[in-house]
Amino acid sequence: MESNTSNNNKKKMIVINGGHFSDLTEFYEEISNILMKNAGWKAGTLDGFNDILYGGFGVFENGQEVELIWKESQKSKSDLGFNATREFYERKIRQGKPFNIELIQQKLDELISGKGQTLFDILIEIIEDHKNITLILD
Repeated sequence: MESNTSNNNKKKMIVINGGHFSDLTEFYEEISNILMKNAGWKAGTLDGFNDILYGGFGVFENGQEVELIWKESQKSKSDLGFNATREFYERKIRQGKPFNIELIQQKLDELISGKGQTLFDILIEIIEDHKNITLILD
């Protein structure tokens, strides 16, 4: 049997609850409250969410093994699905600069044709890009 002498190597368990949010702005609020307690800033973009997941300035250290449990993930999959994603892209297209309108239009076209990712898919992909984080959809 292996002895675990260091608590730093213990896997950190983090739970986010899809029942606590119903759109991307509320998701950022929830994830910031859970992962960035007392850090003084919040995620407000997909890039910001990705940055938080590197750790080191929130509730887990850089590279620390994390088990992220997403409760009510089916609700989130619906909330952050086709309609929310279409609105997300359309809002960026209306705003224009600094966004790459051609790229966003392409992503919107892919979404409408059934080939594109929803916001939920994008969030999952961002999480799964961090090899130290194990995602469990509950």
